Amino acid sequence: MSERGERRAAGPGTLYVVATPIGNLGDLSPRAAEVLRGVRAVAAEDTRRTLKLFAHLGAPAPALVSLPAFDERGRVATIVERLLAGESVALCTDAGTPGVSDPGAALVAAAWAAGARVVPVPGPSAALAALAASGFPADRFLFAGFLPRKGAGRAEALGLLAATPATLVLYEAGNRTRETLADLGAALGDREALVARELTKLHEELLRGRLSALAARLEGEVRGEVTLVVSGEGAAPRASAAPEIPLEEELARRLAAGEAPSAIAREVARARGLKRADVYSALERLKKGG
Repeated sequence: MSERGERRAAGPGTLYVVATPIGNLGDLSPRAAEVLRGVRAVAAEDTRRTLKLFAHLGAPAPALVSLPAFDERGRVATIVERLLAGESVALCTDAGTPGVSDPGAALVAAAWAAGARVVPVPGPSAALAALAASGFPADRFLFAGFLPRKGAGRAEALGLLAATPATLVLYEAGNRTRETLADLGAALGDREALVARELTKLHEELLRGRLSALAARLEGEVRGEVTLVVSGEGAAPRASAAPEIPLEEELARRLAAGEAPSAIAREVARARGLKRADVYSALERLKKGG
């Protein structure tokens, strides 16, 4: 497969989408190692991290082209030029599978548009590793990535997850994990869930239980990268369920958080089985102080 030092192929080259270890370097597949040793260039989220990967392989690095998340679209043209010149290029991110909450999708789409060959080299993925370890049904699941941090966007995302009849997989930063568990419990009900922290790394930790119990267990500081898996059981509409907090209290809290009244009315009405107009009227009364 090695193409370094050989003549470039006629026509567009090949983009290899290479999954790399999420922690344990032993998870790099022999095929991924062969591809990385053989390509002419690597499009890397962080070239410093990729250099460490080549050091692990004991192989010299080819040309490295930076492809950071903040400027992915701005860097794509340079890499496509290499593909159009017949070069083989590997795409890899700092950890895991490119494009899954990581840069890469724009480059892959551009490679297809340019007529290049696109070849997946599958391997590590925190989302799939946590899903497999959860014991929850995996025949139907939704990967939701990172939730919006606050406001109407977060409320809307939680509402959509609550109505999704499937196992849910999310990413979260350690310092926001407890808050997200609490918000998931409020929106989805107290479902079974898995917290997977620092997967494949030295301090790997997996905890399974109800969302409320997990949130209570994680009262201290949580460090590292976290993957959350939430059971899909209980995803049916909960209109007949008793509200966990009084309606006006929930509305006041969400207004104080800066959420848009229209979004509040939509999500609260759906979660509580109420008419949107009635919820909106209650919001108007709160805004007027009545």
